[in-house]
Amino acid sequence: MNKILRSRLTILLILFLLSFTSCIHRNPFRNDIHAFLEKDKIVAPAKNSILFIGSSSFTLWTTLETDFPGYPIINRGFGGSTIPDLTLYVNDIVIPYQPKQIFIYAGENDLSTPENAIAVEVLDRYKKLYQTIRTGLPNAEVVFISIKPCPSRWHLESVIVDANQKIEAYIKTQPKSIFLDVHHAMLLNDSTVNPDLFREGKLHMNEKGYDIWKKIIQLQLMH
Repeated sequence: MNKILRSRLTILLILFLLSFTSCIHRNPFRNDIHAFLEKDKIVAPAKNSILFIGSSSFTLWTTLETDFPGYPIINRGFGGSTIPDLTLYVNDIVIPYQPKQIFIYAGENDLSTPENAIAVEVLDRYKKLYQTIRTGLPNAEVVFISIKPCPSRWHLESVIVDANQKIEAYIKTQPKSIFLDVHHAMLLNDSTVNPDLFREGKLHMNEKGYDIWKKIIQLQLMH
């Protein structure tokens, strides 16, 4: 193999690797989405169900479907996701299901990524997600679950509160849109977060944390 040919092959390999890396960066959760789509091929979720989309708080809620017996629940949480990640996959794991109600938990990872989004950026991201969903599902009720307090991210508490307030104010201006506050229910009387609601590492909730969410969400579920 001459030097010119080797050089060209090397360039092609580099371009391929750059393209592949770029694709991974743009679609970081493609494997999770592919798994959902494969699952849907086996058993297609019923239309007019109640869809949960969001980050690890839903991913780790392994009893979500059985915690609300009698309700048609679809759990499509994928851990580590941000609001733009959800927006990216709306046409894959939201619109096709034609749900009557959508619960969203997102925003926490947006605030804790290396880029450290500020509250107004999280609001802008949610607006884009909401409008993308609303375009495809004009009649679905969209429920945003407030960003939770967290011991391991307590340094972000003021930003979390600010983001929640901004999103709640926006939601009040939108039709068929609900802001569900779980944040305050997870605080102690001194307004600090209750550490007993979290697993080791103080990032993800344990059963006690999910029990609080369950009681609040139960009151909002559509029959």
